[in-house]
Amino acid sequence: MSDQRRPLFWEGSSKKDFKAFPVDVQKDMGVALFIAQLGRTAGSAKPWKGLGSGVYELVEDHRGDTFRAVYVVQVAEAVHVLHAFQKMSKSGIATPQPDVELVEKRLKAVLARYGLGRG
Repeated sequence: MSDQRRPLFWEGSSKKDFKAFPVDVQKDMGVALFIAQLGRTAGSAKPWKGLGSGVYELVEDHRGDTFRAVYVVQVAEAVHVLHAFQKMSKSGIATPQPDVELVEKRLKAVLARYGLGRG
């Protein structure tokens, strides 16, 4: 196991939102984020569709509620948590459009900060 741990950055309100999750959810997702910091991908991480490689989502069900955290790993040798939210919609599995747009906006801001573009 590498002792080179990538830094972890929280974008926008993601840390505050993450801290509002149930403690069990925070623990499980925290382990997955730590694994990402070590340069590996947790078994619970799934690719986030539509934004290219390196963007992942963690999904945790807890007492009938669904919690998600979206992060990117391929920017400046760091892990950036783009968004953490509770999925409120009970109909379908699609992520609500405002959440998708917020992930895209925060990813663009991270890329711009490092002078990178996706296109």
